[in-house]
Amino acid sequence: MKIAVGSDHAGFEGPGPPYKPAIIKHVLELGHEVVDCGTNGPQAVDYPHFADKVARAVQEGAVDGGILMCGTGIGMSMAANRHAGVRAATCATPDMARLAREHNNANVLCIGRRILPLEQCLELVDIFLATPFSEAERHRRRVAIMG
Repeated sequence: MKIAVGSDHAGFEGPGPPYKPAIIKHVLELGHEVVDCGTNGPQAVDYPHFADKVARAVQEGAVDGGILMCGTGIGMSMAANRHAGVRAATCATPDMARLAREHNNANVLCIGRRILPLEQCLELVDIFLATPFSEAERHRRRVAIMG
């Protein structure tokens, strides 16, 4: 799969290693292609610009899905969901990541650098990328209602 990855400055905050480069490396190691949509350093930036880049790539079909990161994942989710056809889900647990894909056919994973350890973020990425949409009629119907 081709995955767009974007973050604001939170993806480069300490302590510990910067999350965004670690997530990109992890996605590549899983065998996926990555489109880096920025930002690329710890200088303060406005997250909606990066959510917009990832959401447009998903919306236009240039990528199969996206991963966005900010402090909590909430702002990125709100900004990405402004785009038709983008179903961005803020996930903090394995069940949230799995159900976002299975039931909601989410195509963008939003995670929070300030609330989750890196290992948990990587686990959520694994689950999100590996989980297919269930295709159950009730889930297809509900996703179709969203447009």
